[in-house]
Amino acid sequence: MPADKLHITLAGRELVVEAGTTAGDAIADKSAIAASVSGSLRDLAYPLADGDAVEPVAATSADGLMIMRHSTAHVMAQAVQELFPDAKLGIGPPVENGFYYDFDVAQPFGPDDLKAIEARMRQIIRQGQGFSRRAVTDAEARAELAGEPYKLELISLKGSGSASQAAGVELAAADADAAETATAIAFSAEEAVEVGGGQLTMYDNVNLKTGERYWTDLCRGPHLPTTRQIPAFKLMRTGGAYWRGSEKNPQLQRIYGTAWASREAQEDYLHLLAEAEKRDHRKLGAELDLFSFPTEIGSGLAVFHPKGGVVRKVLEDYSRQRHEDAGYQFVNTPHITKSELFEISGHLDWFGENIYPPMELEGAKYYLKPMNCPMHILIYRSRGRSYRELPLPLFEFGTVYRYEKSGVVHGLTRVRGLTMDDAHIFCTREQAGEQLRRLLAFVLDLLRDYGLNDFYLELSTRDDVKDKWVGSLEDWEQATEELRHAAQESGLDLVADPGGAAFYGPKISVQARDAIGRTWQLSTIQVDYNLPKRFGLEYQAADGTRQQPIMIHRALFGSVERFFGILVEHYAGAFPPWLAPVQVVGIPIADAHLPYLDQVAARLREQGIRVEVDAGDDRMQKKIRTAQRQKVPYMLLVGDDDVAAGAVSFRYRSGEQKNGVPVDEAVAEIVAAVAQRAQV
Repeated sequence: MPADKLHITLAGRELVVEAGTTAGDAIADKSAIAASVSGSLRDLAYPLADGDAVEPVAATSADGLMIMRHSTAHVMAQAVQELFPDAKLGIGPPVENGFYYDFDVAQPFGPDDLKAIEARMRQIIRQGQGFSRRAVTDAEARAELAGEPYKLELISLKGSGSASQAAGVELAAADADAAETATAIAFSAEEAVEVGGGQLTMYDNVNLKTGERYWTDLCRGPHLPTTRQIPAFKLMRTGGAYWRGSEKNPQLQRIYGTAWASREAQEDYLHLLAEAEKRDHRKLGAELDLFSFPTEIGSGLAVFHPKGGVVRKVLEDYSRQRHEDAGYQFVNTPHITKSELFEISGHLDWFGENIYPPMELEGAKYYLKPMNCPMHILIYRSRGRSYRELPLPLFEFGTVYRYEKSGVVHGLTRVRGLTMDDAHIFCTREQAGEQLRRLLAFVLDLLRDYGLNDFYLELSTRDDVKDKWVGSLEDWEQATEELRHAAQESGLDLVADPGGAAFYGPKISVQARDAIGRTWQLSTIQVDYNLPKRFGLEYQAADGTRQQPIMIHRALFGSVERFFGILVEHYAGAFPPWLAPVQVVGIPIADAHLPYLDQVAARLREQGIRVEVDAGDDRMQKKIRTAQRQKVPYMLLVGDDDVAAGAVSFRYRSGEQKNGVPVDEAVAEIVAAVAQRAQV
């Protein structure tokens, strides 16, 4: 190959190009905003080398959106420093659905500040400033960034081996929005360092005609060619964030924004956010009088009010019934334990940061339990076991306590006191495959009964590094294939999660989409070779030998609290009749109709229906509005004509109404809807 020629592969096609050809020259596609070059994301201005494999990156792709959002974060930082010259820069990664940047400023940003920053960003975008990359030495970077203490700190961490933890992991762990964690780690960890070479790089925002430099930042990139390729963005909110996630460090001001490949996509996202805000379980929990978090009790510790208690009891009772029908054996275990149990299980080593501090009693340390599984193991181990008893499925609604950092506690979906619907199935190796298939079918069937119907599955497999998993390779491969077979048999889409398994075995996670398309991780099924070995579990096999059982962990709801919160948001508080705390409200047109309504209510109560009669002083229309705000499925209205005909006016939550419905028919319709778990 001549020295002035390069042999490259473009989208699978072999090409010969001139030396000095950039990724953008080779792609020649106006829709591309960056390139993947031999597996690494690069600017379009990146000069190609012989043998490079090049793929275009479109703005609408996951990588493209990440790059565009990162570029928008730079535009925001430029706007902030132009408007607030004393602002010092932290870091500015893309995150799921958007971006943020942290700033050290004298005063927190207010709503008017955000409007001004957003207006200046639009001016920068219209200017069509270019993003220009250049490599610098440490000394050059320090000289240019002499007034940026946080950037200087990142430079000092480069190559120390601690940058990933210091700039990324700690930050992500303290972040209030769990969805940001993975991307924040990736972009915060070595923000300044070019991948692979340890070379510092700067990005300048420049005038593409004159080369004039407007603003610069320490960054590894890649970025868009110009700011004009940011079609839609919006600044969302501000908040506080400790530098590098440590309370020992200064608290910076974080500005969050969102950016999309089209205005239409952004409008769809903003509509989703508005709908999600309406469905926020924390807001609805207060409005519907379901639960609260009294400050006197502590962060992340919920109390369920009578109406919330009804919903929780119904969903738990139905789960208990289904588990009983499926042959599970119910157990109960205490809330605290001596430290020895979690020393044997290893939780003090693996899970120590999330365990509440111990209590010293009678010369021993006691811990609030973070997990139920070690106690279920002790129940199995309490006497000798025979193969004839296996599989042995143990089930418990067991309350556990986990010390979550205050920044990640979030309503019912991230709490410190939670009740796990924990099942642990002890079985032989030969039984494991069939048990996994039955478990997954049982889990999906029960979730559907609660009104969740849109699922996909995630299969988490072992990390290839030997010291990150225990057990034999043969066991892992067998368990993984049995999980895969169970997933495929379900007919659902299966997504691979390489390296995502716990060290003790592979797992399947059920991912459920709610009514507005958001994904929640719900049930998990995990195979465990480690704990049976640690606790010396055995059973007597048919041939008289002592064998070690397989242990399968299964959480169906995950936690009752989190599942409750998800259902509140899925239904926007309008629970189906069988789950609704109040299923029927009787509303009289006048006080004279109350005795008749009381008789109708008594008939409903005989059928197990939760009914109230509104005997208050409000006018009928206000009573109807109150019942609608409380999202009661059915209203029974009664006037003179209804009393004379032995009927009711039947009003639904939707506002639809049927008049003159005989009481027998009204009672039968309500009872049938509840019994059938109808999604009214």
